[in-house]
Amino acid sequence: DGMNVLFIVVDDLRPVLGCYGDEIVKTPNIDQFASQSIVFSNAYAQQAVCAPSRVSFLTGRRPDTTRLYDFYSYWRVHAGNYSTMPQYFKENGYVTLSVGKVFHPGVSSNYSDDYPHSWSIPPFHPSTEKYENDKTCKGKDGKLYANLVCPVDVTAMPSGTLPDMQITAEAIRLLNVMRTKKQKFFLAVGYHKPHIPLRYPQEFLKLYPLENITLAPDPWVPEKLPSVAYNPWMDIRQRDDVEALNVSFPYGPLPDEFQRRIRQSYYAAVSYLDTQVGLLLNALEGVRLSSNTIVVFTADHGWSLGEHGEWAKYSNFDVATRVPLMFYVPGMTTSSVRQGERVFSYLDPFSRPALGSVPQGNKKVVVELVSLFPTLAELAGLQVPPRCPKSSFHVALCTEGASIVPYFNASEEKMEEEKNGCDDTYKCVNEEPVAFSQYPRPADAPQWNSDKPKLKDIRIMGYSMRTIDYRYTVWVGFNPNNFSANFEDVHAGELYMMETDPNQDYNIYNSTSHGLLKKILGF
Repeated sequence: DGMNVLFIVVDDLRPVLGCYGDEIVKTPNIDQFASQSIVFSNAYAQQAVCAPSRVSFLTGRRPDTTRLYDFYSYWRVHAGNYSTMPQYFKENGYVTLSVGKVFHPGVSSNYSDDYPHSWSIPPFHPSTEKYENDKTCKGKDGKLYANLVCPVDVTAMPSGTLPDMQITAEAIRLLNVMRTKKQKFFLAVGYHKPHIPLRYPQEFLKLYPLENITLAPDPWVPEKLPSVAYNPWMDIRQRDDVEALNVSFPYGPLPDEFQRRIRQSYYAAVSYLDTQVGLLLNALEGVRLSSNTIVVFTADHGWSLGEHGEWAKYSNFDVATRVPLMFYVPGMTTSSVRQGERVFSYLDPFSRPALGSVPQGNKKVVVELVSLFPTLAELAGLQVPPRCPKSSFHVALCTEGASIVPYFNASEEKMEEEKNGCDDTYKCVNEEPVAFSQYPRPADAPQWNSDKPKLKDIRIMGYSMRTIDYRYTVWVGFNPNNFSANFEDVHAGELYMMETDPNQDYNIYNSTSHGLLKKILGF
């Protein structure tokens, strides 16, 4: 009666995956998964930082409705008693389970990952998580440091393991339990890597010789980038190895050699993640649940790897907001699997040539993570939560996203012909689907708390919209006392045309007349 759900969410993963066209990375397991899935190549987070993004997609509400732009409030108390996606599945007869980082831990999920509202049993966190920021990285002098770049000998780590390995083991244990119990389940698995520190088994470095690693295509701060739009990557600067470089604030830059080392370690961490995903999917197959389990793979946001002279997330650029988003739905995204045929075999990245696998369906349509809740409800055969009214602080169950299931089977041509679904249901501008993101700032110029301002310090909000053709961002005055944005008080603007400027390096906002701007935006 209905399908199980395996919901995999990764911390800080931009789409550097073979199935998204990256030619350097080795991700055979995720690529194999993509070959059986619908892949959305233009999916965007609503805010490029952990807690606000996760609370947004788990409640199906935008940050202006959760009122969470930092890490320091619990939406049920601070905004409204909104139902969450796992809570909705739980209320519809599912056993809901959380392993690893699903909600952001701490105040923003009531120090409980929203248990018992969202989960049937207390969420699991790996015992070695507490060592993540300890001095476990061996320097050239043999001493231990809290570095950004941190390949390690796993056997020398506390308990001889790493958090993501423990997360995989627990998720596999729960799959075995649920197979025995024969109950419908919603299992959410949250992986840490490639979140910093870039701490992963050192053997993964062998996959990426440093001489093969290039700088970002645009490692400079764009000439016309408004200062309010720049994120000064404070969390990177505070790592021991970066601090030793004594880089100037706020614009750096980091030495080229070190930039390449960061990029090398990000790729290595992604390949390490790929092995964990491969083991998990192989186990799903092993307990014979792959034929009746929907699997979703996504991330909370992206991560800049030197583009625009920036690192980390904390911005409205594609590199920070764009995420992988894939859905495996038995019988819908796969042809019927013959008895005994394996869908997910474990693939060793050290012995596998690149699969070069083409996803079952690669959808270029622009979609948002806030749509996950209604999409998964529809795929599982549950009643899709209603659309939220304009003000929904007192509405427990509704969603500000729309199910993207109609896009699954629609061809690009058909969508172009019909402008598929551009009515009240979908967020559209000029009949084009659009993704909205936003980012707060404490001031117009970069300062120590620009990346992660606390609510009380927010003075400016950057509202950004991404269509297939452009990214348009406007930075406006914001009052944290009443959560109001003043669109008459414009501090800066950005406009990037994707056809001629796919990396978003040439801001034409100030050189575009008001009339032309309105025409481009379809207003």
